[in-house]
Amino acid sequence: MNEIKSYSEAIQYIKILLGDEFFGVDIGIIDNIVRMQRITRVPNVAPYIKGVINLRGEIVPIMDLRLKMGLDEIEYSKATRIIIIKTESYGKIGLIVDAVKEVVALEDEQIEKVPYDSTEENHFVSGVGKLEGALISLLDIVTVLTDKQIKEEG
Repeated sequence: MNEIKSYSEAIQYIKILLGDEFFGVDIGIIDNIVRMQRITRVPNVAPYIKGVINLRGEIVPIMDLRLKMGLDEIEYSKATRIIIIKTESYGKIGLIVDAVKEVVALEDEQIEKVPYDSTEENHFVSGVGKLEGALISLLDIVTVLTDKQIKEEG
């Protein structure tokens, strides 16, 4: 049987804004994008865990991605969104981002892998995508989520 290769091996990413920097999240793990809503606080969790929301009858833990990545906390705006991602290890988790911009497709040759020291704890970027002269840091969601407090939460 002949293997048919498609002309384009592009991966789609949701382009999000955190501070003044653009990041990409693989669209394959995104379950939903919702507007900011009331979050029920949960005691004794990391500061970047804002609490939980009820999403169509399902309780979903919510993480402020700015805080997780060491950025300053800001007031939420009309553009603030919660990206609901679904992973095998953690189930559904919501990530608060400053804004969701667009869907972009990046092919392998447009992505440069980022070498890093494996002892570095806060390395959340798996690569950098080059798109029309702009750079998009591609988030490694597994690394972002790796934290025992989230596992206990979800």
